[in-house]
Amino acid sequence: MSALSFEILAKDDSGFARRGRMQLPHGTVETPVFMPVGTQATVKSLTPADLTDDIQASIILGNTYHLMLRPGADLIEKMGGLHRFMAWNRPILTDSGGFQVWSLGDLRKIEEHGVRFRSHIDGAEVFLGPKESMQIQRQLGSDIVMAFDECTPYPATYEEADESMQLSMRWAAECREHLPVNAQQALFGIVQGGMYADLRLQSLEALSDIDFEGIAIGGLSVGEPKEEMMAMLDALAPHLPEAKPRYVMGVGTPDDLIEGIDRGIDMFDCVMPTRNARNGTLFTDDGKLNIKNLCHAESEAPIMQDCKCYTCQHFSRAYLRHLYMAKEILSSRLNTLHNVHYYCALMRRARTALEEGNWPEFRDQFLQRYRCEA
Repeated sequence: MSALSFEILAKDDSGFARRGRMQLPHGTVETPVFMPVGTQATVKSLTPADLTDDIQASIILGNTYHLMLRPGADLIEKMGGLHRFMAWNRPILTDSGGFQVWSLGDLRKIEEHGVRFRSHIDGAEVFLGPKESMQIQRQLGSDIVMAFDECTPYPATYEEADESMQLSMRWAAECREHLPVNAQQALFGIVQGGMYADLRLQSLEALSDIDFEGIAIGGLSVGEPKEEMMAMLDALAPHLPEAKPRYVMGVGTPDDLIEGIDRGIDMFDCVMPTRNARNGTLFTDDGKLNIKNLCHAESEAPIMQDCKCYTCQHFSRAYLRHLYMAKEILSSRLNTLHNVHYYCALMRRARTALEEGNWPEFRDQFLQRYRCEA
């Protein structure tokens, strides 16, 4: 019996956008969905109560690489698993660690069955491959487990992208061997292939033969122009499995999410809302707002007029600018509350548009407004 069931509740007649529902061991996830990133068992500056009560997040993301190094998978398992450890009783997806190992560059050595690297914490040598990643994610107890893959760099030659993709597909098969279908954890395969559409389609076919519970698209938002990223999604959209959830990893800005939904994507994650919040950049329907700017020094307006987040309901731009300029801890917290709320609320608005059958109008109006320079 699989740990995941998925149903499609509504579809846009003119394209690939769809509204769905996932059932997982720790609850229901309505799609399209944005997953706040809790890399080290915390969404930076936010409590689980913030995420459930104000933001209404249904699923969050943790990271195998960071958690295996600190505090360690053995300790988290001893503490009752990741859900209990971080007091989060809703679904969790764990990334496999492949992207983080890729980002180490020359500090890692790729072998046939995994990657050997030095810990960025204490310099200790570590080996991580499909077998190890599946074992660690079993110990973490996440609802959705990601296959261990190699993220193809950008730019890459056709030969480099092909070799990287083939290795990821061999690792994908190993992951399925080490984590068979079960009632506790669902396993997603990851499409690779760089910026080459034919390699992407070969990768998707290989993953379909292995039969994962969901399909993710990796190796995007790694430095390529947005046009190339969207071209890869366009190439894959007609071929993605209809009955399985589809996840594009590490993407992106609010308009990226709307464009992704339009191409049939169900799930998103990105550090952008939390990272930008700490740097004083806030997201609105009119694009980014830089709270550092002097024009906000005496503004009584909220970040966004019709936003229902705690920050917008209680605080002015003038106060938020003061906190940021004074380097107060509360600045990061209030900014993050808004940004993550905004992302999750945008997904709720997208789901409503799909349910009501007016997705094209919602998409076009949002993109025109968001991309309009103030």
